[in-house]
Amino acid sequence: MHIIETIDLCHTYKGNISALKNVTFIAPRNTRIAIIGPNGAGKSTLFKHLNGVLKPTSGTVLVRGEPITKENIKEVRKTVGLVFQNPDDQIFSPTVEQDVAFGPMNLGLSEDIVQHRVSEALKFLGLEDYRTRVPHHLSGGEKKRVAMAGIIAMEPQVLILDEPTAGLDPQGIRDVVRYIREFSVKYGMTIIFSTHSISLVAELAEYIYVINNGSFVAKGTVPEIFSRHELLQSVRLDIPVLPKLIRSLQDHGVDIGMAYTYKESEAAFLEAFGKVND
Repeated sequence: MHIIETIDLCHTYKGNISALKNVTFIAPRNTRIAIIGPNGAGKSTLFKHLNGVLKPTSGTVLVRGEPITKENIKEVRKTVGLVFQNPDDQIFSPTVEQDVAFGPMNLGLSEDIVQHRVSEALKFLGLEDYRTRVPHHLSGGEKKRVAMAGIIAMEPQVLILDEPTAGLDPQGIRDVVRYIREFSVKYGMTIIFSTHSISLVAELAEYIYVINNGSFVAKGTVPEIFSRHELLQSVRLDIPVLPKLIRSLQDHGVDIGMAYTYKESEAAFLEAFGKVND
């Protein structure tokens, strides 16, 4: 049984705007899945269905094998945590500590458990000194961490991140990448994320779904998707810089193995050109 599954999921907004068209999606436990595609492709709409923020026009969303209903929505949101692209859509409490505590409190947990979870989440995301700060006075990157902490404190089995690095500076992006890796390792979470940073997909994802005009047009592993250059171009995306460079070298006759992440590329270059001696 998969942790999340959609079957022929469709969603039509007012004005007969079709945002999702017969979307079938599977998220196994403890995996990292990237959803990529151009603006307006349906990524955010899909995410809002996966924890019951939106109701399908037709089709089904299953969480742990059960359809989302009014009766189990609280359990669904305990299982599936969603961090919106804009943290201002998610943060509303007077202090960071109160905001992070909001979710666990609404699960009906005891005060001691809530405080423990809040402390753990703040510590994990480097926010221990932010407890009494006003969230809306924080930087964009700090707000993102607060929003993540609020979801982490609920201890979900699935963490959904909508454009987690949007608007962040380079250090903020590095921090978010590290947190995503640590979430999956420490908590055994399934991570589902969208991003326009193709390099980020190569570094983090184990599996990729490509969405365009409300439908999935491809799915596969990182090598499978990034080897389909024409497909990516058709949805206004590109392969990451490092494999693009390696492919160019291969086209020029250089004997070098394909790689997608920074570490893989480093190893491929050292293997191809030899280590430089001081």
